Amino acid sequence: MEKAASVPGKTGSSVRLGLRENWPQFALLVVINAFVGGMVGIERTVVPLIGSEEFHVTSTTLIVSFIVSFIVSFGVVKALANLVSGQLADAWGRKRVLVLGWLVGLPVPFMIIWAPTWEWVIAANALLGINQGLAWSMTVIMKVDLVGPKSRGLAVGLNEFAGYLAVGVTALLTGYLAAQYGLRPVPIYLGIGYAGVGAALSILLVRDTRDHVRLEASSHAQQAAPISFRQVFSLTSFGDRNLFAASQAGLVNNLNDGMSWGIFPLFFASFGLGVERIGILKAIYPATWGVLQIVTGPLSDRWGRKGLIVAGMWVQAAGLFLTAATRQFEWWIVGSLLLGLGTAMVYPSLIAAVSDASHPTWRARSLSVYRFWRDLGYAIGALSAGLIADSFGLSWAITSIAALTFLSGVVVAVVMRETV
Repeated sequence: MEKAASVPGKTGSSVRLGLRENWPQFALLVVINAFVGGMVGIERTVVPLIGSEEFHVTSTTLIVSFIVSFIVSFGVVKALANLVSGQLADAWGRKRVLVLGWLVGLPVPFMIIWAPTWEWVIAANALLGINQGLAWSMTVIMKVDLVGPKSRGLAVGLNEFAGYLAVGVTALLTGYLAAQYGLRPVPIYLGIGYAGVGAALSILLVRDTRDHVRLEASSHAQQAAPISFRQVFSLTSFGDRNLFAASQAGLVNNLNDGMSWGIFPLFFASFGLGVERIGILKAIYPATWGVLQIVTGPLSDRWGRKGLIVAGMWVQAAGLFLTAATRQFEWWIVGSLLLGLGTAMVYPSLIAAVSDASHPTWRARSLSVYRFWRDLGYAIGALSAGLIADSFGLSWAITSIAALTFLSGVVVAVVMRETV
């Protein structure tokens, strides 16, 4: 437990670090991030099939067009939103950026419901990328601000648990609703509720956490000199070995996620699987990923980050290899479970590792650069998988990404140094 301390410049006020000391705000941010994750979940099962069945943008020869227009737009926009989120958070405050993220996300479900052409869906996906880049970034950063240095893995684990469990549950619900009522509009109604409630909670109840950052920085062993965003970008991208190892692993992690988002529904459907069973498979992966982070996040505080990251990348690779090599629903379930387990081991550990290697005064910017590289993986993975699928088939696309995921784990094993 952290001691109470006065925040510089705030006469008479007292701010403390720690999960127990800040649990009401922490719990509120967990709930809000569940709504953020749910916004992505409405697209995981249904929207690729809307493109295929309603707008006819996917076929054996048009996989690349679908991948580029849909997932790449999301990945690039989200990566850029991540990149500016830390700078905006330091300049404007965390809460304002969180609220801005929700305001941008409000039109998304309506645009998908009413979309007369595929271009409307692309535009909605771009807005969703901004929503995710700003809102999800802030929920992560604010939780890390609140708990201080001792419980970062736990904080990130709970944040990502809420977000990705919501992704999985929503993917399952939208698959069920689509099987009962069609692809539009009923499954997308969930998104209207998520956006409205998430925005209201953020505006009315969330408090900013910059005072917690000032408190942690005032007691930090090394007082950092002012550092520019360009310097933070350089350090996080390749200047610091731990930050570089985390950034490349994050990129590859979301590279295989981007591949699975676009390729998996088409791969499963090519063997005659219906939308409801595809929804089950698409839900198992993020739900497993989400739930297990309650365990893997705190474990990274105890056992260290590196071992979980390396093993997690290799478990992901095994799940992808198994999915590509088999043709039965039961084996695909096992592959999805392995993919979810491996991602749960990696995701909170990477964010905690970046936080460990960053000074409190530039941690938000460093996390935003890491999340830029990580979510750029959506675009790179989707595009590369689409190109491989067009040339060699869907199975080869999955297998190639599996091999790259394994190699990324090797890079972390060689380059990263344990800090916990």
